[in-house]
Amino acid sequence: MSITAETPTRQPGARRLRLSVWTVVALLIVAIILLPILSVLSRVFAPTDGVWGQLAETVLPLYVRNSLTMLAGVVTIATLIGVTTGWLVAAYDFPGRRVFEWALMLPLAMPAYVIAHVYFDRLSFWGPVQTWLRATFGWSRGDYWFPQMASIEGAIVLMALVLYPYVYLLSRAAFLGQSQHLMDAARALGRGPAAAFRTVALPLAWPAIAAGVAFVAMETLAEYGAMVHLGVQTLTTGIFRTWFGRGSPDAAAQLAALLVFFVTTAFLVERLIRGARRFDGDRGGRSRSLARRPLGRGAGLLAAAVCLVPTLLGFLFPAGELLRLSIIAGDPFWGPRFFAFVRNSLTMAGAAALILLCVALFLGYARRQQGGPAIAAAMQAASMGYAMPGAVIAIGVLIPLGAFDNGLDAFMRARFGVSTGLVFSGTIVALLFAYVVRYLAVALKTIDAAFERIPPSMDDAARSLGETPRRVLLRVHVPLLRRSVLAAAIFVFADVMKELPATIILRPFNFDTLAVRTFRLAQDGRLEEASTSALLIVAVGILPVIVLSRAMNR
Repeated sequence: MSITAETPTRQPGARRLRLSVWTVVALLIVAIILLPILSVLSRVFAPTDGVWGQLAETVLPLYVRNSLTMLAGVVTIATLIGVTTGWLVAAYDFPGRRVFEWALMLPLAMPAYVIAHVYFDRLSFWGPVQTWLRATFGWSRGDYWFPQMASIEGAIVLMALVLYPYVYLLSRAAFLGQSQHLMDAARALGRGPAAAFRTVALPLAWPAIAAGVAFVAMETLAEYGAMVHLGVQTLTTGIFRTWFGRGSPDAAAQLAALLVFFVTTAFLVERLIRGARRFDGDRGGRSRSLARRPLGRGAGLLAAAVCLVPTLLGFLFPAGELLRLSIIAGDPFWGPRFFAFVRNSLTMAGAAALILLCVALFLGYARRQQGGPAIAAAMQAASMGYAMPGAVIAIGVLIPLGAFDNGLDAFMRARFGVSTGLVFSGTIVALLFAYVVRYLAVALKTIDAAFERIPPSMDDAARSLGETPRRVLLRVHVPLLRRSVLAAAIFVFADVMKELPATIILRPFNFDTLAVRTFRLAQDGRLEEASTSALLIVAVGILPVIVLSRAMNR
C-alpha cells in the first residue's frame, strides 16, 4: 500500500517539473530570437552626432514618401490581380484552368531583385526592345514614349507581379471553401454573378485576402535589391546608405526602428480590418463546396488571358530570358569557383533549415505541452521576425554580437593580454542567427498547424505507457509530422537561398552566395553573367510552389 500511495504523488510532481522546464527553455529561446528587434528599438534615442537631423532635413521625407507610395501601389495592384485570378480559377471552368491553378503561383519563385534586373536590362534605352523599335521605325531619343522601368512606377508594377501570389493563394483557398448554397441563395434573390461575388463571396473571403495583403505589404517594405537597382530610395535602402555611406550605425538603427514601426502598423491594421472575423468554411460538411460554372468560348478565352498575363510577365518571360542568357553566355566563373558559391548557398540554406526545424519542433511541442496565454503570446512574438526586413534584423544582430565581441576582447586584453578579435560578428554564426530570426515563422506556423491535427489522446496514451515528453515527441509526433516538417524545410530552404540584405551585411569576408553573386553582377550591368546564379535560385524557388500546389489540390 505504501508503494502504491507514493507512486502517484511523485509522478504528477515530476511531470509538472518536466513541463515547466520545456516552457522555461521555450521562453528563453523566444527571448534570444527577439533580441535583434529589441536591440534596434533600444537605439531609438541614441545620439547620432547630428546625422539624424541631417537625414530628417534632406532624404528622410523622400524615404518615407517613396515607401508609402510603394506600399499603396503594390498592395492595390497585387490585390486586384490576386483576387481576380483566385476567383476565376475557383469559380469558373475555362481553357487552361488546371494549368493556371499552379502556374499563377510560379512568380513566388522569382526574387524581386532578379525580375528587376531582367526587365531593366531588356526594356532600357539600350536594351533589345527599344533598340529594335528605333531600328524598325527610324526613331531617335525623344521621338517616342516608352515606360521607364527605373522609376517608382516601374518598381510598383514589378513588385506587384512578384507578390500577387500571396493574395492569389489565400483568396483562392477561401473561395474554394465557400458554400455553393450561399451563392445559390444570392442568385435566387436576383443577384447577378458580379453582384453575388461582390456581396457574398468577397466579404466571406476578406479575412484571407487581408492576410495576403499583409504579406504583400511586409515584403514590399522589406525589399532592398530591386529598389537599389531601379533607383527608388526607400527606408530599406536608406538603412544601407546611412550605415555604410555615412558610417553611422546608430542613425541606421533609428531608420530601422522607423521601418519596424511601419511594418508593425501594417500588421496591426490587417488585424484591425479583419477584427474578430474568421473564415472557417463549412464546418458541418453538409453544404456543397463552390461549384465551377463553365464559361462560353469568348468569356473563357478572356478568363484565360487574364490569368496568362501575370503568369507570363511575372515568371515565364524573366525565367525564359535568364535561361536564354545562361545558354548564350553564363557565369565566367563556371567551374570550381562558381561551385563554391553554390556550396555556400546550399550550406547556409541547409543549416538554417535544420536549425529552424529543431527550434520550431521544440517550440511547437512546448506550446502543446503547457499552452496558456503566456506561451501563446511568446510564439506570436517570435513569429514577428518574418515581418521585419532583412536589413533591420541584420542591424539588430550586429548590435548585441558586436557589444559581446568588444566586451570579451576588452576583458581578455585586461586579464590575459590577448586579443580575441571578432568572435561572432561577421561570421557564419551571425548569419545563421539572422536567418533563424527572419524565417522562424515559416517553420513554426507550418509545424504548429500540423501539431493541432494530432489529437491529444495520442499524447495521453503514450504517457500512460510510461513515455517521457521527449520520447513522446520523438517516437509519436515526429513520425506523424514528417510531411509537414519536409514542407517547412523546403519553404525555409528556398527563402534562405533568395535572402539578400541580411546576407550582404552579415556574411563573412569573401563568402559570397548565389544571391550576392547575382546582385553584384547585375548591378554592374552584367546580366548575362548573372543569369546562371539567378536561374539556380529560381529553380530552387519552384520547390515550394510544387508543395503548395499539391497541398491545395488535396
